[in-house]
This record gives sequence, structure tokens and C-alpha cells, in this order.
Amino acid sequence: MKSKSFFIMLLVGITATALMFNACKKDDDPIAPTLVSLLAGDVDLNGATSATTVPVSPTIVAAFSTEIDAATATAANIKLTQDYDNSDIALTISVSGKSITIKPDVELGTGTLYQLMISGALKSTDGLSLTELSRNFTTIGTFAPSGVIAHYTFEDNAEDVVGNFNASAAIDMTYTGSRNAAAGKAATFNGTTSIIEIPNADQLMNTEYFTLSFWVKTNSQGIDRGHFVMGLGAFYGFQYEIFGSYDGAKLPVRYELADGGTVAEDMWFPAGALDNSHPDGWQGWDFAKSLTPEQMIALLKDNWLHVTFTFDGGSKKATLYYNGEKMKSFDFNLWPEGDPQTTVVGMKYEGTPPEVLNELALGFIHSRGGTLWDGEPWGGYDFPDANHFKGQLDDIRIFHKVLTATEIGLMYNSEKP
Repeated sequence: MKSKSFFIMLLVGITATALMFNACKKDDDPIAPTLVSLLAGDVDLNGATSATTVPVSPTIVAAFSTEIDAATATAANIKLTQDYDNSDIALTISVSGKSITIKPDVELGTGTLYQLMISGALKSTDGLSLTELSRNFTTIGTFAPSGVIAHYTFEDNAEDVVGNFNASAAIDMTYTGSRNAAAGKAATFNGTTSIIEIPNADQLMNTEYFTLSFWVKTNSQGIDRGHFVMGLGAFYGFQYEIFGSYDGAKLPVRYELADGGTVAEDMWFPAGALDNSHPDGWQGWDFAKSLTPEQMIALLKDNWLHVTFTFDGGSKKATLYYNGEKMKSFDFNLWPEGDPQTTVVGMKYEGTPPEVLNELALGFIHSRGGTLWDGEPWGGYDFPDANHFKGQLDDIRIFHKVLTATEIGLMYNSEKP
């Protein structure tokens, strides 16, 4: 009986020892990497729902269950993709033990959806592969493409939130409610003396590729004349003007020629515009949406309007959008043979002091220091009845790139009233 009990005890001991040995052996086996946490600052990118408040310059830290082989943490295996155009964002990637730090090389767009993908080619230092994973997140704010050069939000001031082109003067300005609560405040112009002046603004337009985007709302009360909404040295730079009848507007721009000279050309968009497919259309206008006067007035008079103008020096093409919709475009390649415009290579400010200064004026066609049209009742700043802008401006953005129609549409839909 004793021998039987002893045998059973011995068998139990051997089994326990074997189990302990096997357990120790499993503890020493290599473990495939798994994601433990994924953070952009203090924003969790690994939660049950997609994060929506990620900063536009995030430092993303991915922590794993085991140490990562740095040689496999490459741009081929870790991708950050912009959803709306499926473009990949350049990244700087570094590894420290069990963590990978991922930094975009450029500032991301606001209010934009991104996908972070880490492929199964990422391996631990033991050579085991990660199970491929992807996480979506949206950057903070309303949608706007990355790469803005200057941006004016008018939250009780005329500062450039990018920081490079702050106003030197803001005369008789007020800041009141904008097109919706999310938009905060807008710059409000009194129609007689209000003006904002931004120095060194020639740097804003001396470029091969350009986009100007802004929200505008005219106030027609007591006004029977046109509105000089903004101007960088009038036709020596660029301007935006709404006709007093509200049945059209124009955006004259100075362009650089291949020989270094310049030429001015209007982005003229009146009611009844006709492109070159019509016998009475201008050959250089390759698209024009022909609006009735009533339709144009509904856009330009006392309503918020999103205006976007783009110029592509490579293709020699300019395009105007209202409320995210293409309204008109022209192509300098279609100008008559031998015309200087066919050699346009970009945009260029060509002011002539003291006539005009290289200051972007908001609320008038040029800054107060210029003398151009000083004696004209419609063009002298000191005349209260000149074409001073009366109304509101908000979210003026300037890019040194051509925004796509998709980007412009997304921006409008994200910010519309």
C-alpha cells in the first residue's frame, strides 16, 4: 500500500516538474509583436472610435509588446495616407526598444481624415512579424488643405495665424459673428474708413502656383456703388472687386512673363459670361458658367460667399470657384498667337512707389500710403463715398500651390453657413 502511494506521489512530482519546465520554456520563446498603445500626444489613436482632435503637427508613438527591429520600421512598412486624395505623407520614423515614433514631415491639413497603416513586414528583434493593422483619425478643426502661407481668422484681431504676415494697421475695424458658430468672428468693415494693411505682401503673390480663398459678405445698406473688397497695389498686384449692381465681380492679377516683364489680366466674371464654345465668347475662356443677373445677385449681395481663385503657372491656367463650384477658367495658351500672355510663367507684384505700396489692403483697392487715384471720388481712400468695402471678411487663406477642385469643395462644405 505504501509503495503504491509512493509511486503516485512520484508520478505527480514528475508531472509537475515537466509542466514547470515546459512553462519556463514557453516564457523563453520569441513573441510576435502586438500593439499595446498608439498615441498622438495625449490623443488615443487606438480607441474604440476614431479620434477627431489630432493636432496638425502630431508626434505619434506606437508602443508594442516586444522590441522592434529598426531595420523593418521603414516608410515602405509604415504609411500615413490622406484619405480624400489617397496621397502618402512623408514621415520621419525612429525606433527605441519597444516603441516607434512617427512624425509627419509636413503639417497636416485641418479637419482631414488620415489612415495610419503598419504592415506585417514590421518585425520584432526576434524576427517575428506583426499582424498588419490600420487606424483612422481626423485632425482638429474644419477642413483645409495643408501648406497655407497666410491665414486670417479675425478672432478679434488681424493677425496671420501662420505668423509670417501680420497686419501693421487695422483702422476702424470691428469683429462680429461670422457665418456660423464654428467660424467664430469675422472682420467687419464700415464702408467708409475701415481698412487692414498687411506689409511685404508682394511675397504672398510672387509665385508660380497660387490659391486665394476667402469668405465675403457684402452689406448693401446705404451703398449704391461697388465694393473694393481687397487689393495688393490694385492692378499692380491683385484685387477683388464686386460691382455696384451685384451682377458680377472681377479679380485682376499681375502675371510674370518669360522675359521677366509683367502683364495684367482680369478674372472677369459677369452675369451672362460665355466661354469659347459660343460664337460670342472670348477664345481664352475655356469655361464659364452663364448665370443670370438674378442668380449672380443672389450670390454677391448680402449673403456669405466662398471665393477661391487658383493659378497654375505650369499650365498657364486660372480658375474661379464660388461656393465650391467652378464658375470660370481661362487658359493663356488660348490667347492669340504672338500675345505676351502666352508666355506667362507665374504671378508677380510690380508696384510703382509712391503710386502703390507692397501692402495687401483689406477693405480697399490699395493701402492708404498709395497715391493711385487719390483725386478720384471712387478711388481715393480719403473720400468716404469711394468704393470702400462694406461687409464682412473671414478665413482668408493664401497658398503657394493650386488647390484641387476636390479640396475646394471639401473646404466649402466643411465651413459653409
